[in-house]
Amino acid sequence: MIRPEFFIEKLRENGIDCFAGVPDSLLKNICAYITDHFDAQHNVIAANEGAAVGLAVGHYLATGQPACVYMQNSGEGNIINPLASLTDPEVYNIPVLLLIGWRGRPGVHDEPQHVKQGKVTTGLLNTMGINFDVLSKEEDKAEKQIDKAVAALKNKDVYALVIEKDTFEDYKLQNVEKNDLTMSREEAIQTVAAALGEKDCIVSTTGMISRELFEYRAAMNQGHERDFLTVGSMGHASQIALGIAMAKPDRTVWCFDGDGAAIMHMGSMAIVANKAPKNYVHVVFNNGAHDSVGGQPTVGLKIDLPAVAKAVGYKAAITVASKDELEKELSTLTSHLSSLGGPVLLEVKVKKGNRKDLGRPTTTPIQNKDALMTFLEK
Repeated sequence: MIRPEFFIEKLRENGIDCFAGVPDSLLKNICAYITDHFDAQHNVIAANEGAAVGLAVGHYLATGQPACVYMQNSGEGNIINPLASLTDPEVYNIPVLLLIGWRGRPGVHDEPQHVKQGKVTTGLLNTMGINFDVLSKEEDKAEKQIDKAVAALKNKDVYALVIEKDTFEDYKLQNVEKNDLTMSREEAIQTVAAALGEKDCIVSTTGMISRELFEYRAAMNQGHERDFLTVGSMGHASQIALGIAMAKPDRTVWCFDGDGAAIMHMGSMAIVANKAPKNYVHVVFNNGAHDSVGGQPTVGLKIDLPAVAKAVGYKAAITVASKDELEKELSTLTSHLSSLGGPVLLEVKVKKGNRKDLGRPTTTPIQNKDALMTFLEK
């Protein structure tokens, strides 16, 4: 495996000292090293991968030096537009180094949401005309690949290094942003789920939130038919929930979101507010971290999410940081919806982390979809 310090120092030796992106589990060691060794002006955890490309372009325009954009391969969809219409040689011809975690690589077992993305990861790069290497796990070979990438960047090309599982040696994040919150996300999810009505349904975002919701149902010997587990498509759970809420006005629809996911496509909140579904509750479990991919920080606890929601037109926006506060707000939420209508934002501030023995859904995505659709027909 490659030492993170070796890889980063090779980039720095070649003038690449600015990083932006969205963390990935396959890149967690390299992302942790970057976080510990670069200041906030040289490492930006972006709202989404396309925005990270924009940051890289701005850095190049100001300094003449290319930047490195890191992401999971699921983020390729977000970068296609800026790569095709901004950095491309036929437009502005701006070099960017892409560092892409290869989830779902063919022949390597992975979760269902990564399978298709894994199959098309290199094909998308080929279609976009972006040269790439699958980074070697041997430092001498990786060094030559980095040199090749640097040569391409000097030619003002975009170049990608595709990262397999277990490419980088372990590195533990030292500069961990801590909070003094006491309620766990899992406890908060259980508390909210227990307060739902029989006809209510949930759309839960990707990562730990869907996993913890699934385990709660299993522990309570309940079915999973009321929950849509958005195991992929980060940042889009709120719009899935909106689509259901508009089509099923007789049901209360709850979106279980994370701070990283909500920030990734924050503009969607404005659309929710504009459509003004009276039966919509947007719950954001906010721990200020990308918990599912190594705990890299978000700006979730540094911004006022309820103020954002109110500014775009949510009927009400509430924030809680303890179980007692949460239970109190849940007890009046139904009457609030019936009198004032929705959408309502409920921000639940929680501590970082999760159980080490947390399982994954045992049903397939198609089974989950079919069960929910049957439930919604009743």
